[in-house]
Amino acid sequence: MHLGSNSSGGFKRGAKQRTLSAVLVGVGYILSPLSWWNDMFVNIPLAYIFAFPFSLMNDRWFLSAFILGYWLSNLLGFVLLHRGFVGLMNKQTTSLTLARHIVITIGYTGIMMLFVWLHWIPMPNELIQ
Repeated sequence: MHLGSNSSGGFKRGAKQRTLSAVLVGVGYILSPLSWWNDMFVNIPLAYIFAFPFSLMNDRWFLSAFILGYWLSNLLGFVLLHRGFVGLMNKQTTSLTLARHIVITIGYTGIMMLFVWLHWIPMPNELIQ
């Protein structure tokens, strides 16, 4: 019977794929804005770390770099979450879903941009002084 010889290999591959997909869902959830705590403890610090070297070169670059870093961390979260769920469900990805993730990420980025613009998130040079 052909099933017996391939079933253990297929099961191991399937278990590895499900484990990898579950890890992607977990990391994606942590990076995505779907959890209430992630911005304060994950995305804003990552965006801040991303923007800090740019602020050392020119203070005016901080906001743009912060927005880019924040946007990328949220987008990465959505993409990893999506890829993980697709892997768990064994479905194909669609560009429409990715486009929706990009729109949501841009919306959250606008909110964070407002926070930096209102100085609710301080510039790095304000913390160093």
